[in-house]
Amino acid sequence: MDTVRFTEGEPAVSITRVEPGLWQASDDGRPAGRGEATTRPDGRVFLSVDAWHRSVFDQLAREMLATLPDPLHTVVDETDRELLDGWQQAGLTIRRREWEYVVPTRAAGPVVPPPGVAIVPAGSAEEGPLRELDRVVRAEVEATVGWSEMPAEVLPHPAGDTVVDPSKYAVAVEDGEYVGLIRVVQVTRLPRIGLVAVRADRQRRGIARGLVMHTLDVLHRAGIKTASAEVNEANAAATALFEGIGARRANSTVELMRHGR
Repeated sequence: MDTVRFTEGEPAVSITRVEPGLWQASDDGRPAGRGEATTRPDGRVFLSVDAWHRSVFDQLAREMLATLPDPLHTVVDETDRELLDGWQQAGLTIRRREWEYVVPTRAAGPVVPPPGVAIVPAGSAEEGPLRELDRVVRAEVEATVGWSEMPAEVLPHPAGDTVVDPSKYAVAVEDGEYVGLIRVVQVTRLPRIGLVAVRADRQRRGIARGLVMHTLDVLHRAGIKTASAEVNEANAAATALFEGIGARRANSTVELMRHGR
């Protein structure tokens, strides 16, 4: 356990690293804040600081950044200007922006997949072909924009197993092959469309839209009025897809990163 005490030009605060990924700040023995470094299932390390005062935030962030190896990430609600400024002052820079969409389940247009394509509903997909499709689309994304451009994955999974729960996936099938998938999770009352992906050789034919429309129809029939989705602002195709079915932007978050020293 390492403790660092700051005194020059700042309130006297002790920063103690109580665990490899946990720091605590105290002011004369009273809790003043805490910082955490969490490794997401995709390997990225994300930082968070909860402090009562900006000066305490600055000290916690400075100590964490001095201790941890790069790269380091954090995610901030873009409306929280003070927190955003704090991380930027600490040396992180904006890497990407994600829009959070509220998606009405009574979406515009019929639930019709492209000719020759069938939708296998969630809970009915064969696990082997589903896992193979997941591996294929991840490799294709990694070979182009890079998987790091996708929303950070937060659901825990065993090493090498990225299909956490096969029952959460619906898939598109063409000529007996799985060619597209959609994953919906419900970590709160609001279902979240966490992933929509189509094999590179089957894109631009409406398969992704068919998967989304199918999923929204299932949710609507279950009495759920809205879902959520996160879209990288640089992903023009995904933005057009969701805005084309009546989704509206509700919020935005930015991912900040320190690349290296």
